[in-house]
Amino acid sequence: MSTDGQRYSLSGETMGTRYTALFYADAGIDTDEIGHGLAHAVARVDQQMSTWKADSDLNRLNAAPEQEWLSVPKELATVLAAALRVSQQSGGAFDIAVGDLVDAWGFGPGEQSVTEQALAATSPRTRLSASAALVVDPQRNQVRKRAPLHLDLNGIAKGFGVDELGRCLEGFGITRYLVGIDGEMRARGVKPDAQPWVVAIEKPCRGVREVMGVMELSDAAIATSGDYRQWVDMSGQTFAHTMNPVTGAPLRNSLAAVTVVAASCMLADAWATALMVLGEIEGPRLAQERAMDALFVLHDGEQFKEISIVGGQLQAHIETRPNDLPNDSESR
Repeated sequence: MSTDGQRYSLSGETMGTRYTALFYADAGIDTDEIGHGLAHAVARVDQQMSTWKADSDLNRLNAAPEQEWLSVPKELATVLAAALRVSQQSGGAFDIAVGDLVDAWGFGPGEQSVTEQALAATSPRTRLSASAALVVDPQRNQVRKRAPLHLDLNGIAKGFGVDELGRCLEGFGITRYLVGIDGEMRARGVKPDAQPWVVAIEKPCRGVREVMGVMELSDAAIATSGDYRQWVDMSGQTFAHTMNPVTGAPLRNSLAAVTVVAASCMLADAWATALMVLGEIEGPRLAQERAMDALFVLHDGEQFKEISIVGGQLQAHIETRPNDLPNDSESR
């Protein structure tokens, strides 16, 4: 199939937000078939990895007994194995065994309230990391828990879902596309005019949607982690939804947001969370050590300060101009 022709845009609901697919293909293609394929791709990820679906494969794993091998879908095994690798490479900053923390702080699917009793049960001294207590065999698609774990994949599953959207389009022979779920996006190729895709970087302000700048994207993926979408107020303080697995509580650092560009959206998603957890000093340091592409936005009084790293090197800050795929949906 040639992909130099007409521009198409398809979208739908998933994971408490919306997915979007913008692509170029021959005129007259069966967009109904492609739309069904895209919807099925993200529905499969959601059914496997959601903590919000009682019958998801992830919740089945959370409820499974310890020390027994459990067969899981290939996609879930892939994401679990990737999560453990990023955890090891980030020194434990990325940890999917934070489901108890997410629930205790009112960000999970249960009661949306925070109590001192619930928080007391999440002491760091009583918790094991996923790296310490989870064994994944991606060749056999099996998983074993060494101890009770409450896994949460919200820091990586959405990115994997974006990758699945891309793989779906490629299955139809489409090689010029920009797909996204909320602020996580993946691009392949360039537009027919040979220009790269342009995606928005949102200004990390609570309660408003404003573009801070844009990035050009081609054959790469982008994801952002921030403190401005979901938060709770407790005892006169505001706490964002990203958990620090070391302290057993929400993050307390100067970062407002971290954006990462990577080969896959799954990895961009996970690393954005990891760098956010590491903070304004260790995050940029590790990004430079690993030759990553990352943008750190720090709170600076009433303003924001940017640290931009490209290929491990400090760069000038981002440019402002119109984007191809507006980020216009709220995450759950």
